[in-house]
Amino acid sequence: MGCRLPSLLFIATVSYLCAADMPARQAVLERYNAQVHNLREKGAFAEAEKTALAAVAEAEKSGRQDAELAKSWNNLGALYYDTGRYAEAETLFRRSAELWEKLGGPEHAEYVQGLSNLAVLYLRTNRLKEAEPILLRALSVREKTLPADDRNIAESVNNLAELYRTEGRYGEAEPLLRRAIGIWEKSLGPSDLKTAVGLNNLAVLLNAQGHRQEAEPIFKRVLAIQEKALGPDHPSVGSALNNLAEIYFEQARYDEAEPLYLRALAIKEKALGPEHPDVATALNNLASLYRKRHQNAKAEPLLRRALAIREKTLGPDHPETATSLNNLGDLYLAEQRYANAEPLYRRALKIWEAALGPEHPNVATALNNVAFLLRLQGRDDESAAMYRRAIAIWEKVAGLDHPSAATAIALSNLSQVYAGQHQYAQAEALLDRAIEIEEKELGPNHLDLAKPLQNLASLYHQQGRYAAAEPLYWRALAIREKYPPPGPETAVIMESLAALYREQGRNSEAEDLYERAIPVLETTVGRENREVAASLFNLAEMYRQDTRYEKAEPLYRRSLDILEKQPDQSPALVRGLKSFAAMLRRMKRKTEAVALEARAKAIVEAQAFSPSNAH
Repeated sequence: MGCRLPSLLFIATVSYLCAADMPARQAVLERYNAQVHNLREKGAFAEAEKTALAAVAEAEKSGRQDAELAKSWNNLGALYYDTGRYAEAETLFRRSAELWEKLGGPEHAEYVQGLSNLAVLYLRTNRLKEAEPILLRALSVREKTLPADDRNIAESVNNLAELYRTEGRYGEAEPLLRRAIGIWEKSLGPSDLKTAVGLNNLAVLLNAQGHRQEAEPIFKRVLAIQEKALGPDHPSVGSALNNLAEIYFEQARYDEAEPLYLRALAIKEKALGPEHPDVATALNNLASLYRKRHQNAKAEPLLRRALAIREKTLGPDHPETATSLNNLGDLYLAEQRYANAEPLYRRALKIWEAALGPEHPNVATALNNVAFLLRLQGRDDESAAMYRRAIAIWEKVAGLDHPSAATAIALSNLSQVYAGQHQYAQAEALLDRAIEIEEKELGPNHLDLAKPLQNLASLYHQQGRYAAAEPLYWRALAIREKYPPPGPETAVIMESLAALYREQGRNSEAEDLYERAIPVLETTVGRENREVAASLFNLAEMYRQDTRYEKAEPLYRRSLDILEKQPDQSPALVRGLKSFAAMLRRMKRKTEAVALEARAKAIVEAQAFSPSNAH
């Protein structure tokens, strides 16, 4: 279950302009700072940095420890913040705040702004415990010294809300964001960039809670405001494009999402450079889209590049680094590279628990993923415990009355543990609830609904309840086929239906489904994949049972050829050799049959005495 990151616009790092009627030194600094401000607004960061450095040099030249020096340090720090140079930004924010406090005292407006800038940097670098007291202090001073509808109070309220959202405290964040938006709309107008900041952050929060229909028009409004005010190539426009694309992605509207993701990535790379954290977010999100389309070869290098950027710029223990680890693990899981996936999932879980606390939604995501791998290893009790913990976290975050699609995924996964233990009633109850949640939250034809429908069909199938299973399989298949190109999951449903028909003696219908499934698998997982071999074997078995030996033989041979090339001599190979040999005996081709049976026996004996199987 992948995590995609929204691009937040909560950052309220402020650069300062000087008053117009100043002596010569101040006039020079005024021109420099005005240029820095304008270049920063345009996203021309390289030019802005040169000017900001010139301003600092001019301010330091006189040796005066005054407000102009503090402003110059702050403005250069804001620029470094924008370009992801956080350590340099922190040093400058600290120096400017300390100087402002010395000059004006602990309640001086510019000192409070300096504190706010430092807190925002802590938010960005996940130093949440350091950020919260500073944000609360800044808000307290501003509420004490400013009118209730002052725009600076809105800034403090907005930034505190973003801290709470990051910590998963959605109920505390939402009223603060709505308060900030109300102040900005009243004081600056509905189309101001500050208003757009608040609207964006509210929409991100609503989307995190699963309220996509409410979030989508807000994101569109943010994009319109920013394109008009900043132009089409500004980094903030890239963030707005990314966030609107996220809404489309969540609704499986991939054709609408892709051009927005691509445009956002191009804007970020051009404006911020190829190693900025925002570029990593854009890479991560585009890769998630490619994964949904089963284009793993395109997704993997993007995910690896995003991980490298985050480890370098944010550090190995940052929550966004964990997001990259988790999403790369998802790709490996989809490719059945379980040994590669597990350490990534476990590292992501460890980072998120340490950084965000044990009840954060991201922790639930990691628990769900590790639980899935534990189930594959037969460690059902551990798997079920992790799934239950993930469900409890998501239910607490979203509320029992508003369960999220993420809750539904974990419910569906937990049902598979119960089904494997033949606890069918418990499994069915969980799947019914998962389907109800997803239909309500996502609609009756959303791609994510296909999995719980398929799982419920499989549960009925296991119990011989064919009449109940069949329409669910077909509904799951119809949903999958609405989102081309078809992937391995589509082929699995076709094969499950085929098996159901074979069990009922409806072999002509089964044959059609097998013949549809095999090309899908060949295209998506490769012609030499063991899943293709399994499908070929299943169709060959059906032909053998129908005594259509001439059709079965080439399928057996191709299936065995694929399995012989696998690094491990699997039980599937032994089974295939024995089945083919049995058919050859019926065809009076005893010599060939004996050779295949001897090959199967040799494999079994070799496995029995291999060191890996000696306990």
